[in-house]
Amino acid sequence: MVSDAFFPFRDGIDVGLKEGVTAVIQPGGSERDFESIEACNEVNAVRVNTGQRSFKH
Repeated sequence: MVSDAFFPFRDGIDVGLKEGVTAVIQPGGSERDFESIEACNEVNAVRVNTGQRSFKH
């Protein structure tokens, strides 16, 4: 599962993992990144921070 921004809450990650996602890739930068890290760790999914956003508001 990939985001060009970040996942601001854990719920989106949880849905993806429940549907079979095995890796999450995102730029990072959310104050709540720890929640998506925890979600991935709970099911041994890979989580990668790219450190680079792909868009601007």
